[in-house]
Amino acid sequence: KAVVSTQSTGEGAVPSGQQEESQNSFRIFFILCVLLVAILMVFLLIKFNFHYLPESIAIVLLGFIVGGLFEIFKHYNIRGIKQSEMLNPTIFFLIMLPPIIFESGYNLHKGNFFANIGSIILFAVFGTAISAFTVGGGLWVLGQAKISYPLSAKESFGFGALISAVDPVATLAIFSAIDVQPTLYMLVFGESVLNDAVSIVMTDTIIHFNDTEAGSAIGSAFGEFFLSFSISGVIGAVFALALALLLKHLALTKTPSLEFCTVCLFAYAPYFLAEGLHLSGIMAILSSGIVMSHYAHYNLSFMTQVTVQQVFRTFSFLAESCVFAYLGMATFSFTHSFHPALIVWSILLCLLGRGLNIGLLTLLANRFRQTKITPQQQFIMWFSGLRGAIAFALALHLPFAEDVKQVIVSTTLVIVLFTILVMGGSTMPVIKLVTWWSDRQTGRMRLESEDRHHLADQDSEVDFVTVHTEGQGGDTEYMLSKTVEFGRNLNVEEVEPGAAPSKWSQIDEKYLVPFFRKKFTQQEIRMACNEMQDLTTKWHTDVETGSQMLDDEEDNDEHSL
Repeated sequence: KAVVSTQSTGEGAVPSGQQEESQNSFRIFFILCVLLVAILMVFLLIKFNFHYLPESIAIVLLGFIVGGLFEIFKHYNIRGIKQSEMLNPTIFFLIMLPPIIFESGYNLHKGNFFANIGSIILFAVFGTAISAFTVGGGLWVLGQAKISYPLSAKESFGFGALISAVDPVATLAIFSAIDVQPTLYMLVFGESVLNDAVSIVMTDTIIHFNDTEAGSAIGSAFGEFFLSFSISGVIGAVFALALALLLKHLALTKTPSLEFCTVCLFAYAPYFLAEGLHLSGIMAILSSGIVMSHYAHYNLSFMTQVTVQQVFRTFSFLAESCVFAYLGMATFSFTHSFHPALIVWSILLCLLGRGLNIGLLTLLANRFRQTKITPQQQFIMWFSGLRGAIAFALALHLPFAEDVKQVIVSTTLVIVLFTILVMGGSTMPVIKLVTWWSDRQTGRMRLESEDRHHLADQDSEVDFVTVHTEGQGGDTEYMLSKTVEFGRNLNVEEVEPGAAPSKWSQIDEKYLVPFFRKKFTQQEIRMACNEMQDLTTKWHTDVETGSQMLDDEEDNDEHSL
């Protein structure tokens, strides 16, 4: 017989397994309550159009308040809720991170993304390396000079790699709200998506080298990094293409539930396979999402297409909300070891590394771009280099000595909160200030040009467009060139105007799309449209029936009175 251990031998003792299950249930209930409050906060921010407080910052502040309350009442520790405040890195990488990355790749605007793919890869791969070596090398030198907290070469460059993970969720939310130029949006978004994968692989590569190897094995580390990065991307693409062929040749469209389950399994499979092979799961699921949305998505029924997009967007939002709430609660839930010199120098080196990344690589990228990256856009890209949950989770996952790990975790948390709360919170006024300054400079140059070229004709009519600025006591007019694109609402297809289709696009349309995508007959399309129409009609009928029942009940109440 199985023996059940108990907490005590007294009468009515509760089995330890049952007590653990009860505590875990209560912790999950606590997390669900925090998520519910977060959803209500986001709803209010959207309803009142309050863009000065981004959603991510609001949820971090919520986590900070919850953590502070439990710190005040820590002596009670109701059913072990204190443990539920701590972010488990294993849960983060295996449960929370995959839906966030997959949704980013699946709902990616591929036209804008691939139009800027060269610049995005340049900033994400080489820019992350520049930032990592700037921070890591700077901290190692400062530590050897006894100016900052002393870290070994492996610890310094490992910290530099993890702190280079950019997570500009707050900035992108504001970008969407104020409709910045699509090129700028896609450069920041695309870099952040690939940068996460690069930072994770780079950190994992560095920490597997010994201190004696750290200085002499940089070439080997780069080789291992690019090999892992490439193989992981191929694994994700293979799974996505296999799903496209499966959906093309199997009639799963008649059973949407099985169709949706198949998509979910193929979405998660490359992540866990890559992790099991000690490769990059995040790169595998990212490439899977991008390729899947380009080929397999069009083989799904209309109902499943909508379901996949909405379900993964929902999972992504819940996972991001959990992560930001955990970041706020982490202020009180861990034993910290703060070293002010290390924190200050780390922040300065992060800003310097980000500046070198953007400044140097933009000079190279603009040599080959039709649409140049302007100095104003470079400044916003530099300012939007926020650090987030991935950097913090990587710090928790480091296999260093406990005292060193505490210092790195505490420093990472301070940097993450500083960039999210201070830099993320000031993104809206900074963007408005840069836009105003850009428009003012452009107007001044336009006026000088008009004065030079039309000095003889004093009565000539000056061509201008009106710029509306809020909070300046009304509308203000500046004379702008009509070729100015910064701060103007552009169609998403206007990223690279005049650019001819690439050879890859021509090959894709001629060979790959016909091979991997299914051709639906007119009858199948009509049946799908009728199915969606029937669902809409049923929903409309249910709403009308419910409203009619409420009206009848109100009429009966009035008659009874």
